Amino acid sequence: MNMMMSSRIHICFLAVFMCASLAIFIPTPSLGHSHICLSDDHVALFIFGDSLFDAGNNNYFNTTIRANFYPYGETFFNYPTGRFSDGRIIPDFIAEFAKLPLIPAYLHPGYKRYVDGANFASAGAGALVGTRQGWVIDLHTQLSNFKRMKTLLKKEIGEAEAKTLVSRAVYMTSIGGNDYAAPYTANSSLFQSYSPEEYVDMVIGNLTTVIKRIHKEGGRKFAFLYLGPLGCRPAARAINAGECEEEITAMVKLHNKALSHVLQKLESQLKGFKYSITDIYNLGSEITNNPLKYGFKEGEAACCGSGPYRGISTCGSVNGSVQGYELCENPSDYVTFDTSHPTERTSLLYAKAMWNGNQSVTWPYNIKALVEQS
Repeated sequence: MNMMMSSRIHICFLAVFMCASLAIFIPTPSLGHSHICLSDDHVALFIFGDSLFDAGNNNYFNTTIRANFYPYGETFFNYPTGRFSDGRIIPDFIAEFAKLPLIPAYLHPGYKRYVDGANFASAGAGALVGTRQGWVIDLHTQLSNFKRMKTLLKKEIGEAEAKTLVSRAVYMTSIGGNDYAAPYTANSSLFQSYSPEEYVDMVIGNLTTVIKRIHKEGGRKFAFLYLGPLGCRPAARAINAGECEEEITAMVKLHNKALSHVLQKLESQLKGFKYSITDIYNLGSEITNNPLKYGFKEGEAACCGSGPYRGISTCGSVNGSVQGYELCENPSDYVTFDTSHPTERTSLLYAKAMWNGNQSVTWPYNIKALVEQS
């Protein structure tokens, strides 16, 4: 047995059944040298980004950017989880489609099953370290958390198995929206210091650095979202007399074009690099402008908030009081839940587009295709 262990050839049993010879063999920490089997088609999800993807990391450090109170989580979980939604968010559905359990927040003290993946996303985060600095886990710190997780993974399952798992995994990222929205809503002079092109280059440059570092750590399969129609969200309409904010819209379009360009470039530069990009800008605009076509009743106003279009950020209360904000009866009738975030039903539409959307919305691969590639 010692000779077999030293050569990393493991015989493993799952109950009384022997695993297939092609499986990855995963040691069970509590059982010392005992092992369980991970099928050869198992693919983990490692999730980075902002509130579209955050499963509750912001619950576990000192910040006011949280969704750990009613009515967040009211429809699916029946309690607030820290997700900025009435229910599930995009990564929850992707995990379900990939036959994985929900991937909890990395900072959740009870979560250590990294063989299924980990969620590092933080609501309010940007690609730029300075975006809401001190209140969020910025993208570079999320990368540091991934590296720490990878070290623990290697100790748990062995270096060879960890290398295989990391290379098979899909790396999902939603980032950039806060880099453009935060300076605008704070009346920052940042946009006066740089041309739109210069500012977008900084955001994309920071994202590119993180992508390259994940690739250096062994990541090969990446999935990204275009930024959605941020200039037309309820928060923007509420302060712009019901119209879309053209300055943010212009920045979003520049960002999406630059992201597409840099990913094509990285595909030719980085060995084994494959990616998926999903256009939720056009999809989100289509749903917002034609809600009835997609089974919604309201496309422009939020389900939860106050003021015009319920676009003032007052959704929720730590003591459960509804005083000061309005809450719709059925979130599934609405495209947007609060001032800026999709309802669970909208997130499902986005997730389906990411998972198996055709080339008109998701390209050059969809996530299903990435998962199925060895």
